Amino acid sequence: MSAHVMVAEDDEKQADLARRYLEHEGHSVVLVHNGRDALDEIRRQPPDLLILDVMMPKVDGLDVCRILRRESDLPVLMLTARCTEEDLLLGLDLGADDYMTKPYSPRELMARARVLLRRTKWGEPRSDPVLRVGGLRVDPIRHEVSADGRRVDCTPAEFQLLHVMAAQPGRAFTRQQLLEHLHGFDRYITSRTIDAHVMNLRKKIEPNPRKPVRLLTVFGIGYKLADTVDGRRHGA
Repeated sequence: MSAHVMVAEDDEKQADLARRYLEHEGHSVVLVHNGRDALDEIRRQPPDLLILDVMMPKVDGLDVCRILRRESDLPVLMLTARCTEEDLLLGLDLGADDYMTKPYSPRELMARARVLLRRTKWGEPRSDPVLRVGGLRVDPIRHEVSADGRRVDCTPAEFQLLHVMAAQPGRAFTRQQLLEHLHGFDRYITSRTIDAHVMNLRKKIEPNPRKPVRLLTVFGIGYKLADTVDGRRHGA
């Protein structure tokens, strides 16, 4: 299915290469070469996916991502020449859904784009029921989350992670299992990706993120969504 994709990249040759690969897959593409133009164009006509370079003039990619997360849950695939773990976690903490370091394979970029588009706009069947775990409510049709009646804004990756665990409350998932649900393949960077998303989700759904009662660590394994919160069982 065709999507509308924005490529925000100041290197015109790399931007054009990404455009040609995306158009070959049937997508419509708009190119911008600085962060200010990216924000203006997104507000004018929101794309289905943003491929975002970190190092850009006027407004850099990290600030673009930070600003966008106040306004929308647009899926963001971040590109950068920086490759340290701190850079990865910073990008994810700001709301990026995926992260690739340069130089990258255009074919892998297309694979990552397909996964994000499938997981966000077209990945969930329309017939999925609303999931309720204690005071947590996850609606895969409307792509909405609430905690104790309070609306929670999640990035597409955070939503997918929460939806997977809410479908099986009480089950312990390894980081690798959660990565596979998020990205569709098992060679994406490190398990710290999941840790960053969990940290962000706890800030949003926990009464006290420092003492989580919903999204729990299972030591030596990974994470689970508790099937009881303050005495309220799954489905209550």
